[in-house]
Amino acid sequence: MLISFLGSLPLGTLNIAAMQISISDGAWSAIQFSLGSLLAEMVYVRLSLVAMDWVRKNEFLFKILEWITLAIVIVLAISSFYAAMSASQKEGVFFDSALPKVLLGFTMSAVSPAQIPFWFGWSTVLLAKRILLPVSKHYNFYIIGIGLGTLVGNCVFIFGGRLVAVKLENSHRVINYVIGGIFVVTAIIQIWKMVKKKSAVHKIDHPEEVTHGLENKLDK
Repeated sequence: MLISFLGSLPLGTLNIAAMQISISDGAWSAIQFSLGSLLAEMVYVRLSLVAMDWVRKNEFLFKILEWITLAIVIVLAISSFYAAMSASQKEGVFFDSALPKVLLGFTMSAVSPAQIPFWFGWSTVLLAKRILLPVSKHYNFYIIGIGLGTLVGNCVFIFGGRLVAVKLENSHRVINYVIGGIFVVTAIIQIWKMVKKKSAVHKIDHPEEVTHGLENKLDK
C-alpha cells in the first residue's frame, strides 16, 4: 500500500484525469474513475506475478501500448485546451461522454504500460527479498494493498483539485489551461522515453531503475 501510494503521487495521466473529473463532475465521479483504473492495475499485477516470462517476451505489445498512451495524452491535452477556450464547456470533451466513469478509468489504465514495469520491478525485488512470498495468500493481500494505496493517492488529487477549484473561485478556464499544460508535458516526457528507448520492456529487464531509492529503505 505504501509503495502504491507513493507511486501514485507523481503527476501522471490517470491522477490528473481524476482531478479534472473531480473538478467538473464531482468527487464521487472521480472516485469511480479511480476505482476503474486501480482495478485494471490490480489485474495487471496479478497477471504479472504468474506470467513474468510471457511479459518479458512481448515487447511489440508494449510498444503498441506506449503509442496508444501517447495518443490518449495528446487527446486529453487538446480536450483541456478546447474546454478552456470554450465559454460553454467546463470540462474536456474527452470526459464529457455517456461512458461510465468506472469503465473510462479501467480503459485508460488498461492501455497505459507504465504501471506494468513499475509493479514488475517491485514484485521482483520483494520476491527476491522474501518480503513477498509466492503463495496465494500473500499475492491477495499484496494486490489489495496496491488497490488501497492507489485509491488513497488518487484521493490526494481528487480532493486537492476541488480545493484548488474553490481557491480559484471555480475558474474552469484557468484550471483547464493548467491541466492541458500538464498533459502536454506528460506527452513530451512520453516521447522522450520512447526516443531514448526507455521502453516498458527495458524497465522490466532493469528493475533496479524502477525501485532505486525506496529499495534501500526496505533493507533496513
